[in-house]
Parts: sequence; C-alpha cells; structure tokens
Amino acid sequence: MKKPVHVAITRKVKPGSESEFEGAIERFFKESEIINGSLGAQIIRPLPGNKSSTYGILRSFASDKDRDEFYRSDQFRKWDQTVRPMVEPGYTRQEIELHGLEAFFSDPSAISHPQRWKMAVVTWMGVWPTVFLISLLITPYFIGLPMWIAIGIDTLLVVLALTWAVMPLLTKLMRPWLVKANRDP
Repeated sequence: MKKPVHVAITRKVKPGSESEFEGAIERFFKESEIINGSLGAQIIRPLPGNKSSTYGILRSFASDKDRDEFYRSDQFRKWDQTVRPMVEPGYTRQEIELHGLEAFFSDPSAISHPQRWKMAVVTWMGVWPTVFLISLLITPYFIGLPMWIAIGIDTLLVVLALTWAVMPLLTKLMRPWLVKANRDP
C-alpha cells in the first residue's frame, strides 16, 4: 500500500491582502479537491495578534505521481497567477512525513488542524482506558519480572493498541467535534 505524500508550503502574504488571499485559497481548495489523487489541503494561519504574515499550506496526495501532476497542472499555474499580486515573491515547498499523534489528527478535508486542547482531550480519551485495561488484564502476568521489563511490555502494548486501533477509531468518531474546533473562537 502506498503512503500518502504530504507537502508543506509557506507563502508570505503582503500586508492588507490577508482576507483576499484566504478567500482565494479556500476557493482553490474546493476547486482542487476533484483532482485525481488529491487527498485535500489545509491552511495554517498566523496566530492572532502575531505580526507574521506567513501562511502555511499542507497538501496531501495519494502518490508522488499525483503530486507531480498537480504541480504541473494548468489549475495550479492559474492559482499561482491569481495569488501572485497578494504574496511576496517566492515561496517554500517541501515534502514532509507525519509521525506520531499528529498523523491521527491530520484531516485532508479540513481547512486547518483541530485546536491543540481538543487533540489532548481525544488523546486522553484513548490513553486512559487503554492503560487501564492493559494494566488490569495483562500486568498480573508480569508478577516476578523486574519492574522495568513489566512497564516496558505494558507501554509497548499500549502504544500498539493506540496506534492501530484506539486512536484511528477515536479520531474518526470525534471528527465532527474536532473539525468544529476550527470554527470556535
């Protein structure tokens, strides 16, 4: 199975063009979601009150081939021409890999990542019962082992359960709440 390809882009928006840029990028996200192999895009806005005008964009593709076709497409060239008057010359674009918990909260259809406190709540909702159940059901079999080995086995089982079962299920179930977080003040 091919792993998705994630590309991180930064663009510096000219002062006074922020609203126009955000509107243009949201329209482009909607238009480009139908492109074959495009898994979606997210925008990362500067923090409120921050003087930075650098925006982050995360685009996800099904494969390297889909990424390359997207960046060679007329649709992308048209987008680049559209925003050129709104942004400083040049931008960065690099392929990234998502590791650990941020991969669970990556939603290619969302405009931005969920709020950090909501990700922490969902993570706790997964960790607490998983640790409890593994400690209750498995730990008694480790009596007599050195504590560091027992804890190592416990945490290994917790990580495996979280990675392949608990977190994928929880983030899927909690997606409406997590996505709503992007619109909360």
